[in-house]
Amino acid sequence: MSQMKHQGGVAAPAPGPAPGEAGARPDRRRPREGGPDWQQFTSRYAIVGIWILMCAFYAVLMPDTFLQGSTFRSIFASQQALVFLAMAAMMTFVVGEFDLSIASALGLSATLVPVLAILHGWNLALACVVAVLAAALGGLLNGFLVVKVGVPALIVTLGSSTLMLGIASLVSHQTTVSGLSSGFADIALYEVAGLPISFFYGLALALVIGYVLTFTPLGRHMTFVGANREVARLAGVAVNRIRLGSFVVGSTLAGIGGVLLVASVGGYDSTVSPTYLLPAFAATFLGTAVVRPGRHNPIGTMVAIYFLATGILGLQMLGYTGWIENVFYGTALIIAVSVATIVRRRTAST
Repeated sequence: MSQMKHQGGVAAPAPGPAPGEAGARPDRRRPREGGPDWQQFTSRYAIVGIWILMCAFYAVLMPDTFLQGSTFRSIFASQQALVFLAMAAMMTFVVGEFDLSIASALGLSATLVPVLAILHGWNLALACVVAVLAAALGGLLNGFLVVKVGVPALIVTLGSSTLMLGIASLVSHQTTVSGLSSGFADIALYEVAGLPISFFYGLALALVIGYVLTFTPLGRHMTFVGANREVARLAGVAVNRIRLGSFVVGSTLAGIGGVLLVASVGGYDSTVSPTYLLPAFAATFLGTAVVRPGRHNPIGTMVAIYFLATGILGLQMLGYTGWIENVFYGTALIIAVSVATIVRRRTAST
């Protein structure tokens, strides 16, 4: 603060250093009242801008193939299992935990549906319910061991991931069980406005989660727990109950994603389950750079999923196959975590 001089009994500010003089402070001006905050806008929607530029880049390289309706339908119609899995990952991230077993929970669910319905003759609806409950049970086990027993989440979820993967291989006899009815596929592939209905399931899920996290006491408590667990506990928040619930809800969402996945493809090979984990984590972390920078949010996660899908599909159309998906998702995860860390630090310093 400027020093004060008394002139005629009235306090007057002493003249400070002129602009450009040594010791002058930088002029930190706030955006004009009512004017757009371009820095905030850019930080929220930079990924969307990069997405548009990416599409333009692919369109220039492949003008006859990329700008086709079938290309964009392929992007938006093939990611529904990943949407549910990324939302499952986000449930634990929001409360400051993480779950490495969600991909195996998805795989267990996707394996149990055809095994129970085809090999054991169960009613298809009952098989779906049992498959989702099995995934939820895995989440309950994880939550109990992490929250109640105090075992580190890394150890618990890594172990339960391997356990569920082994159970899926056991019940399927390490083979792909297929032969589900075409009518069952309609729960995922029935078209609405040119897109499979499962796309709208994912969109509805993102909107519901976004509403809960933003506008309900439960959502605010979840965010509070993730920000500072001990302070939340002192404030009377049921911290352990929320942490346990996040594991159960996350695994349940993964189980529902497994049902939609097997409905889409008609069968499932349980050995591919681990390949879904990296894309889900990459999208979830990249989503923290969209809409609400520094925070896990469902809309940002959905944008990130389709951003990554666009990048991979474009590269595959250019002839890069096989290795490109792992390289792209791995790079995206590193960049996403780095960006999330930087944004979180900037947010904390303001």
